Amino acid sequence: MNVLLTGGCGFIGSNLVRLLLAERPEWRIVNLDKLTYAGNAENLADLAGNPRHRFVRGDICNGELIADLFRTEKIEAVMHLAAESHVDRSILSPSVFIETNVRGTQVLLEAAREFGVQRFLHVSTDEVYGSLGPTGLFTELTPLDPSSPYSASKASSDLLALAYAHTFKLPVVVTRCSNNYGPWQFPEKLIPLMIANAVRDLPLPVYGDGLNVRDWIHVEDHARGLLAALERGVPGQVYNFGAASERHNIDIVKLVLTLTGKPESLIKYVTDRLGHDRRYAIDAAKATRELGWAPRHQFERALAETVRWYQANRAWWERIISGEYLKYYAQQYGTKS
Repeated sequence: MNVLLTGGCGFIGSNLVRLLLAERPEWRIVNLDKLTYAGNAENLADLAGNPRHRFVRGDICNGELIADLFRTEKIEAVMHLAAESHVDRSILSPSVFIETNVRGTQVLLEAAREFGVQRFLHVSTDEVYGSLGPTGLFTELTPLDPSSPYSASKASSDLLALAYAHTFKLPVVVTRCSNNYGPWQFPEKLIPLMIANAVRDLPLPVYGDGLNVRDWIHVEDHARGLLAALERGVPGQVYNFGAASERHNIDIVKLVLTLTGKPESLIKYVTDRLGHDRRYAIDAAKATRELGWAPRHQFERALAETVRWYQANRAWWERIISGEYLKYYAQQYGTKS
């Protein structure tokens, strides 16, 4: 099968590319990535020359490029991961998120409809549900209540994808996932940021009181869920993925410090993010029941493995933490107190 995978040089995308190549030897992956700040071709540098993986640098909003790829590569399935995905950046520049996440998704959906793809997997986030109280879990029936420009753009693209399934009978499946962690994650996200700062003895910035709660899932478990949803998901349906691993942000930070042998005096509380959701937690029972999927990684053990990966691959993330990223970092955290 010829699969168009968008955003394949990002964190989740690159892990998914490796999983597909390993577990579906009859598949060929066309990896379309714009290589913005979070897309790094180095993530898949070892695949250069692999006849089953073609990398194309391009924008999902480019309708001519998308149509040409569908036509020349005879695309049969789409795994759509490409997105602007960082909440803080969406607060600083919302329009970029609307362009990529909404219009880009519509361009892909229209091409998939025109060329008659067999499956279209639209990958989203639990952030579209908004913020939970101290109890309860997000289910696929939880009303959408996005809180940031990022989550609003993803909720919009979700509804657009489901509308194509309903109106045009396009075989669309939508997935929503809790916070991912693991290797190759851009060092702007919480866990790699804390690891990178800890090993360099830099302050670890923690928003507000640090008691915001997230449900964490290893990226490999998520990738296996996406494969299951593509192959066995019911068109027009939504599937949630989570690992029942709720943690306060501050507890994650302290655990990283323990794993890196650094003192808690490195913690620096900073002014809270605008509109910061308090708690996310996923009920993944539908995915387990209908897709035969379940997470394999235990959080504390997998986090320790993740810390070791960043320690062993320091040169990789040090090459990223430069230029544009440093300017953004200073703007986001430099004036906080």
